[in-house]
Amino acid sequence: MNETKRNHAVIYLSHGAGPLPLLGDERHAEMVDNLRVLASSIEKPSAILVVSAHWEAATPAVTVGSRPPLLYDYYDFPPESYEITYPAPGDDALSAEVRERLALSGMDCGEERERGFDHGLFVPLKIMYPEADIPCVQLSLIKGLDPSAHLALGSALAGIDRENLLILGSGFSFHNMRAFFMPDTEETVAANQEFQAWLAETCSDPSLSEDQRRERLARWESAPHARYCHPREEHLLPLHVCVGAAGRPSSQWFGPTIFGKAATTVLWQPA
Repeated sequence: MNETKRNHAVIYLSHGAGPLPLLGDERHAEMVDNLRVLASSIEKPSAILVVSAHWEAATPAVTVGSRPPLLYDYYDFPPESYEITYPAPGDDALSAEVRERLALSGMDCGEERERGFDHGLFVPLKIMYPEADIPCVQLSLIKGLDPSAHLALGSALAGIDRENLLILGSGFSFHNMRAFFMPDTEETVAANQEFQAWLAETCSDPSLSEDQRRERLARWESAPHARYCHPREEHLLPLHVCVGAAGRPSSQWFGPTIFGKAATTVLWQPA
């Protein structure tokens, strides 16, 4: 297998608020449109590896099983939110290769047979690929939320020898929960926008070397208004995995407004 293969499509997306994108919430209209554009911008994947902000484990873990269940990991939403279906198959061969690639990079990786797919997977994919016919595997974040560890996690995934694989980081590039429910001011709007601009530049600037790009993300807390946008960074770190997996400048980024906040979605077309 080619240890330096980096030809996968990679996407970091902002997945919105719980199940609301699937319930016709108008504050997610731009997001829904953006996800459909993304799906039409790449070849239909043969399999999808999803790193979701909603799963942390002491060591990385991957889902295993032919038909993982759904995990409705949100609360106090309408009853129909808990009847959403997305019967995508699993892919144990892909799960095995993820574990192999991490082992080659010196990382342990466990198996998860019970947890199932959380809404960081089934909400965006039900919009992008509603037929649910693409095999999916979900990979956890690492507890402790070390940015360098997640960049390394992504680098390990770059060598997966699977034609037409999509690596998908599902998070939210603005995740200050209190701010979603407080009135905007000129200062908070500027803070939100300046951090998104920093993310877009970091991912897309071709003048940055990959070492420089990784260093900026390893030190993301020094970015403008970083801790205002991410009091806790679990929704940002899927981006670090994506940058590590891509190993190149992004080909395109988008700035949809989601739930009233500026957000960032990033696409790396296959190299």
